[in-house]
Amino acid sequence: MDAMLKLVVILVQIGGVLGVVLLHVAYLTYLERKVLGDMQDRMGPMEVGPHGLLQPIADGLKLFFKEDIIPAGANKIIFSAAPILVLIPALIGFAVVPFGRDSIQIGPLELKPVITDINVGILYILAFASLGAYGILLGGWASNSKYSLLGGLRSAAQVISYELSLGLALVGPILLSQSLSMVKMTEAQGGGFWKWFIIVQPIAFVIYLICAIAETNRLPFDLPEAESELVAGFFTEYSGMRFAFFFLAEYANMILVSCIATVAFLGGWHAPLPFLEFIPPVVWFIGKVYLFLFFYIWLRATVPRLRFDQLMAFGWKVMLPLALANILVTSTIVYFLNR
Repeated sequence: MDAMLKLVVILVQIGGVLGVVLLHVAYLTYLERKVLGDMQDRMGPMEVGPHGLLQPIADGLKLFFKEDIIPAGANKIIFSAAPILVLIPALIGFAVVPFGRDSIQIGPLELKPVITDINVGILYILAFASLGAYGILLGGWASNSKYSLLGGLRSAAQVISYELSLGLALVGPILLSQSLSMVKMTEAQGGGFWKWFIIVQPIAFVIYLICAIAETNRLPFDLPEAESELVAGFFTEYSGMRFAFFFLAEYANMILVSCIATVAFLGGWHAPLPFLEFIPPVVWFIGKVYLFLFFYIWLRATVPRLRFDQLMAFGWKVMLPLALANILVTSTIVYFLNR
């Protein structure tokens, strides 16, 4: 009976987290279009529902009913599997993210704000996140299109170049919290904003922020999709629900990297000042995540796209040495402080 109850709790938690993430993905597209519209002095979506609030649902229905086209000469199995291979790693990472502090009791069910707390939480997310690049590369290759292939190859090169620096940027918070668990990393930053790791790891934070933008293929690093050069890059030949899966994965990845930044550098669900602890922790967590998401949207409206050689040079000649130097300094200081 206990085992059955635990299984029900886990399934309810997974369903709840997936539902909330997909809802945020849908309305993140709405928020992006509205914010971009405001920055470009126009209205954004206004036609479907009051102030265009039902536009994400209309877009989802449109993509669901659109004709699904597989190009001639494409490898049908890999072409069909690639969007799923991109979407699943993007969603699976949320399993170890602590969204809050307090559990919710519903009858015999105790629902915790994290699906599972494993002692290698950060490594788990990085391992699954890197699988998404295979989906993009395979989708580009299987499409039998030169634009898709070039987009896939660009994405693979970009992910390899920036994922290394992104992982190294997280070593600082890991050394300071003495743990790879996302929950313990959050708990290590309690007591006020001066204990957040962004205060002692500002360089690692900037490196993480830049690499996260590159990982999610967002401007100014959206070279795998570059419309003016490659039509739409690796998903040029995709339509209907398969295209929607790539779209969902991109926005889910944006939310995931924002969650990691919140946990690793901004104290997770902790309030910035102790007297503000009366505000529910999940509100602080969501507020910090949306701060990062707004930053991504702001960049899209402001910064032009880099050239591919500039992107590669910046990754290998600037970001990687800086991340290694930050680890050297941090580990030396932590060693002498713990002696």
